[in-house]
Amino acid sequence: MTTTPPAPPDDLLGADFYLYEALLPDDERKILRKARAFLRDEVKPMVNRYWDQGEFPMGLIEKFRGSGLTALSYEGYGEHLPAASHLLGGLLAMEMSRIDASVATFFGVHNGLSFYSIYTGGDQEQRERWLPAMASMEKIGAFAMTEPLGGSDVSGGMRTTAKLQGDTWVLNGAKRWIGNATFADHVVVWARDVDDNQVKGFVVEKGTPGFVPVKIEGKIALRIVQNAEIALTDVRVPEANRLQNINSFRDVAEILRFTRSGVAWQALGVMIGAYELALSYAKERQQFGRPIAGFQMVQDLLVCLGDITASWGMLVQLARLQDQGIFRDDHSALAKGFTTSRMREVVALCREIFGGNGIVLDYDIARFFADAEALYSYEGTRQMQTLIVGKSITGQSAFV
Repeated sequence: MTTTPPAPPDDLLGADFYLYEALLPDDERKILRKARAFLRDEVKPMVNRYWDQGEFPMGLIEKFRGSGLTALSYEGYGEHLPAASHLLGGLLAMEMSRIDASVATFFGVHNGLSFYSIYTGGDQEQRERWLPAMASMEKIGAFAMTEPLGGSDVSGGMRTTAKLQGDTWVLNGAKRWIGNATFADHVVVWARDVDDNQVKGFVVEKGTPGFVPVKIEGKIALRIVQNAEIALTDVRVPEANRLQNINSFRDVAEILRFTRSGVAWQALGVMIGAYELALSYAKERQQFGRPIAGFQMVQDLLVCLGDITASWGMLVQLARLQDQGIFRDDHSALAKGFTTSRMREVVALCREIFGGNGIVLDYDIARFFADAEALYSYEGTRQMQTLIVGKSITGQSAFV
């Protein structure tokens, strides 16, 4: 006996070729549709101007405050209770990057890296002290791990130090590529305790003496994101601001495992955004008296939709593993490495369809093309993800 499956919702994205979004329950699909409308109406109109200027639209924070999108994945903090599924969380990251990767990165730093560090690394008093204001976006967070001379090797070679003096920690060192740091209200700073050689986390409040963030200029990607190099000179942080549940880099790795999967969803969003732009352009652009969408070679380029669909399927299953509590570092690493590699290829193919128009902001695709390079590199390069997965499948470590 055969049954007729229910018809898919009529507002799925055109790039959702296998109807993945329909896997969400109705209440979460309503949240996703609300987010899609908010990003389309409130965010998209401003991004090219601010990207071109290399500035952050501070008025956007106020818009986010009324969106109800912050802290949805955290039990007890978001407007959607209980906590949203990992699939919804991933799709929200995808939606933001589909509009603009810079805005998605700003939100991911605040709502992911910074918020999650305090949520998992802080004790109950610290969570109650900082997270409600972060959930409402009255306070903005940042996350400072990468250093001028260290990126992937910070687990064993972190140069920023912390020294306990009485009930106060003294931090010295430098951080680089720290998103939101020029205006964040507090920054989660990671430093190596000189007494036990273990990495610990500290919440440094804005305006703390000796804490000096300086904006990095001249970027060709994620230009809206306000990345900073931070100098820490005898920065005094009370013991009450040390994240009490972080005692080694192993604890930090749990945070990175969570946020790395978010970057994979962002990569999917960049792919989808570029594909949508290219498809629309191909239908409108006339050459030889007809739309270029009817040309075989253009259709061949547009079937990069296969890479989008494959990446989406991987991330749906990744979200299921997260919801089931059997999500591992190598799962996250494979997803980040695979999706960002596919993203790089898809965006290049989509930009190709625009010809010369693909290198100016007027058509949006140039922004996606540039921003893809940053996503490909941050939260661990493809090579680092390869080594994590390689160690998992062989049992042999190839790290230097």
